[in-house]
Amino acid sequence: MAKQENKKQPEGKKPKFNSYWIYAGIILIFLGINFFSGSGFNEPAKTNIAEFESFLKDGDVKKVVVINKRTANVYLTEKAAQKPKHEKSKQKEFLPAGETPDYTFELGDLQNFENDFDELKNEYSLDTIRVNETHSDVWGELIWSLLPIILIIGVWIFIMRRMSGGGGGGPGGQIFNIGKSKAKLFDKNTDVKASFKDVAGLEGAKEEVQEIVDFLKQPEKYTALGGKIPKGALLVGPPGTGKTLLAKAVAGEAKVPFYSLSGSDFVEMFVGVGASRVRDLFKQAKEKSPSIIFIDEIDAIGRARGKSNFSGSNDERENTLNQLLTEMDGFGTNTNVIVIGATNRADVLDKALMRAGRFDRQIYVDLPDIRERKEIFEVHLRPLKKVADELDTEFLAKQTPGFSGADIANVCNEAALVAARKGNKAVGKQDFLDAVDRIVGGLEKKNKIITPDEKKAIAFHEAGHATVSWMLEHAAPLVKVTIVPRGQSLGAAWYLPEERLIVRTEQMLDEMCATMGGRAAEKVIFNKISTGALSDLEKVTKQAKAMVTIYGLNEKVGNLTYYDSSGQSEYNFTKPYSEKTSELIDKEISNIIETQYNRAIDLLTEHKDKLTQLADILLDKEVIFKDDLQRIFGDRPFDNKKGKETPSAEIFSAKEDSIEENKN
Repeated sequence: MAKQENKKQPEGKKPKFNSYWIYAGIILIFLGINFFSGSGFNEPAKTNIAEFESFLKDGDVKKVVVINKRTANVYLTEKAAQKPKHEKSKQKEFLPAGETPDYTFELGDLQNFENDFDELKNEYSLDTIRVNETHSDVWGELIWSLLPIILIIGVWIFIMRRMSGGGGGGPGGQIFNIGKSKAKLFDKNTDVKASFKDVAGLEGAKEEVQEIVDFLKQPEKYTALGGKIPKGALLVGPPGTGKTLLAKAVAGEAKVPFYSLSGSDFVEMFVGVGASRVRDLFKQAKEKSPSIIFIDEIDAIGRARGKSNFSGSNDERENTLNQLLTEMDGFGTNTNVIVIGATNRADVLDKALMRAGRFDRQIYVDLPDIRERKEIFEVHLRPLKKVADELDTEFLAKQTPGFSGADIANVCNEAALVAARKGNKAVGKQDFLDAVDRIVGGLEKKNKIITPDEKKAIAFHEAGHATVSWMLEHAAPLVKVTIVPRGQSLGAAWYLPEERLIVRTEQMLDEMCATMGGRAAEKVIFNKISTGALSDLEKVTKQAKAMVTIYGLNEKVGNLTYYDSSGQSEYNFTKPYSEKTSELIDKEISNIIETQYNRAIDLLTEHKDKLTQLADILLDKEVIFKDDLQRIFGDRPFDNKKGKETPSAEIFSAKEDSIEENKN
């Protein structure tokens, strides 16, 4: 016999009472009053004065009771109740006749009714019939009439409780908690697994963030010489570079309370709620000072004031920002509260928010370089159960230029999925290459229907890219070319671009020329062009426009830039230059693109035979590597001149058809 386990409730903890039982009880009481006090089964049949007079003439009426001078209840005799014409009266079977009314009708005027009733009594000698007047329960009717209002109030309270997030509330109940802060508190009692060890790369940013934590742990170390602890730090950088991860590491490392929330948590449909939540947030942080407040995506409330409000009406977001500015640096501020913000749109933030005294430090979190990518790979390879021994993180770092930390985490996860899909026992190099291919280029679509003419045009288009990039010194070295449809593209060329900090004019022009090589090949071979160069045209147009209007690399326009790093030009409806300058800019952009297009045509015309040979191999194999180009064109002299090392075909599997893609 199994022993039954008695689960006792912990001492000191009583069952939580739910207030909704009160609402349900009140509703049931009102329904009971209505059901058992003159409605439901006790409701008499309706009649009128004409029928009532016929009942009097037949001698069926025992008595009449007038209720509140408005309604008359008719009681029949026992003999009359048995007549067939009175079957519609709803008299109770378990009550004797005469105890409950059989009929009821509305009176017009009580005085006229009594006079008419007296005449009928005298005419038919009905002395035994009398009229009694009584009054119903006035309080019951009053309460019943107020029931709809009570129900509406109950529904409103329920909705407000749901909007305020539920849970326990203060003295005023949850209806008043809508202005409370939604920040999540992390402290020494909270299990936060992230630490600075989990943040690979970003050495400069990590050092500054660590210093902020040290400020709060040992403030006297920095204030002994009269220094002041910074009030705020702003993490700025592209998406996926690790800004939020840095904040998580601070929460894990700091031994002080850490409040975390998003900028959108302040936004609400009710006026004044955002400012109220800011006040409540800083109130909680000051009560537990020293403490840290982290606001992710701070541009949701920190956008420059007066730029997006065209209607001129009161802007709730601006009120929230004003309250944040006051709390960060106003009268009575507490220096033991440090605010950390994160955004990838620092150019749209309000100048008052960016000034010293509020966000004293701006920490730039850039995309990782090759060394930092190697460290990030090592961090994200830890969770993988089995990794091949020959896997080289330095090789993976070289194949992922321009990848952010989030992209690398996605590559590692996708590689594990690819290995599992193939049935491999460990995640190997080829799985990572397939994962990079899958993420950047999209899924292969080998079953896509393509006509032979279209396939030939695609082959020459991609061969044109490969040929021109091979012949130009500053073009990115080619890795692989394929005509297998992948994602939204019908063909693709993979390159391994050089990581540069600055770009010179000749480098941009060579890249543009290589990009136009696809359309140029179509022109040279078929003397026709197609719509397949859309992405190429989009890219070179942006590059040419940047050369002329942003970087000042055009001689005729001169050393001018129309780029606004503050982002204020987004709200202007006029161009920052005249119509004459606009025509000059359009002309120079077109000249740059056409010059590089003609340059690509000349190169391909000169090497037309080799271009055709390369396209034939591509049509046969559907994928070619760097070694195929070396056999056709010979060694690329620029690689030896610069001492570059580009991947060879040995590290790629033609069968799997995968490698890192960075399409130009």
